[in-house]
Amino acid sequence: MATTGSASADARRRLRLGMVGGGPGAFIGAVHRIAARLDDRYDLVAGALSSDPERSRAGARELHIAPDRCYTSFEEMAEAESKRPDHIDAVSIVTPNHLHHRIAKAFLAAGIHVICDKPITTTIKDALDLAATVRRTNLVFGLTHNYTATPMVRQARQMIRAGELGSIRVVQVEYAQDWLATPLEKTGHKQAAWRTDPAQTGPGGCLGDIGTHAFNLAEFVTGLHSEQLAADVQSFVPGRKVDDNVQILLRLNEGVRGMLWASQVATGNENNLRLRIYGEKAGLEWKQEYPNQLWFTPLGKSPLQMSRSGPGSTSDALRASRIPMGHPEGYLEAFAQLYTDLAEQISAKVEARPPDPASLLVPTVDDGVAEMRFIAAALESSKRNSAWVALADVS
Repeated sequence: MATTGSASADARRRLRLGMVGGGPGAFIGAVHRIAARLDDRYDLVAGALSSDPERSRAGARELHIAPDRCYTSFEEMAEAESKRPDHIDAVSIVTPNHLHHRIAKAFLAAGIHVICDKPITTTIKDALDLAATVRRTNLVFGLTHNYTATPMVRQARQMIRAGELGSIRVVQVEYAQDWLATPLEKTGHKQAAWRTDPAQTGPGGCLGDIGTHAFNLAEFVTGLHSEQLAADVQSFVPGRKVDDNVQILLRLNEGVRGMLWASQVATGNENNLRLRIYGEKAGLEWKQEYPNQLWFTPLGKSPLQMSRSGPGSTSDALRASRIPMGHPEGYLEAFAQLYTDLAEQISAKVEARPPDPASLLVPTVDDGVAEMRFIAAALESSKRNSAWVALADVS
C-alpha cells in the first residue's frame, strides 16, 4: 500500500498525478490536465486512459507518460502504483459516472488520494460507502464542482458569512443549456451517448450532469442545506431514457425557501448557470457566463457591480484570483483552483501538518452524498406527482 511519505524536501516537489479515463477525444480529461498544470503543482506520470488498450497507449504517448506507467485497467494501475517507491500521490477520475465508485475505492484502498469528477457515484449506497472509506483511510477526497472555486462565488460566500445580506430568505439557482434539445445521442455523439444512457450516467440525466452543479453551488454559497424538495422531472426529447429538464422547489434549513431549474433543452442557452440569493438586508447575483462580476444590491439602494480582484474583494476571492482585475478568468482557472487547494491538502498530509484552512473549500465526499440524496429525492418526488420528499428519508 502507498504511504504519504516523509516531509521536508519530498513535500516541495510537484505531486505525482495519475488519471483514469480522459483518453483521446475526451473533453473533461483535457480540462483536468490543464487545471492540474496551471499552478505548477502536479506532474501527470501515470494513467489508465481508456478501456481500449490501444487508445490508452496512444493517449499515454501523446501525454508523454512512460510506457511502464500506461495501464490497461484501473485495477492494474492501483495495484502497481501502490508498490512503486515513486507512486502517484493522487488519481484524477474522469470516467462516466457509473465507474466512479469502483475506481475511487480501489485507489483509496491503495493509499492514494482521490480527485473525482462529479457526480460522486450513481447511488446513495455507493456514495455512503465511499464516505466511510474516506474516513477510514484518512485520505484526501475532492469532488470537482469547479464553479465553487470561481473567485466571485467565493466572494459571495464570504460576504454572506460576514452578515452583509442579513438573514437569508430566498435562494434561486438555474442551470440552462440547449445542447441536448435534439436526440444528439442517436447521431454517434460520444458525450451525448453516455450522458443519456442510464447504465452509465445513473438514474438522473440532466439532474446528475448539471442539476448537481446548481444544487451544490446554492448550498456552498449560502452555507445552508436542503431538507425537503418537490420536483417535476421531464424527458422532453422522444425516446430519451433519462431526464432532460427538472424544476424543483426547495425547503432549506433556517426557514429559507429555494427554487432550482436545470435544463438541457432550453433553446438559446449555452451554459447559463445563474445564482440569486436574497437576504433581509441585500441581494446577490452571479452568472457563470460573466464569472468576473458579482452584483450586490443593498435594500433601497442601486445595484453595485463588484469585479474580480477589485475594491471590496474578500480574502477567499483574492486567493482564487491569478491576474489583475479587467483580465478575465473563468472555467479553467476555477478547476485549477480546486487542484491547487487539493495539492495543499495532500502536501499537508505528506508533511504531517494542518492544511491551510483556505484550502478546505473544495467539495468533499459528504457533499457528494448530499447530491446523490438530491437526485434520489427529486426522482421520487416527481413519481409522486411532485409531493414533498425529505432528503434524509431517501435511500
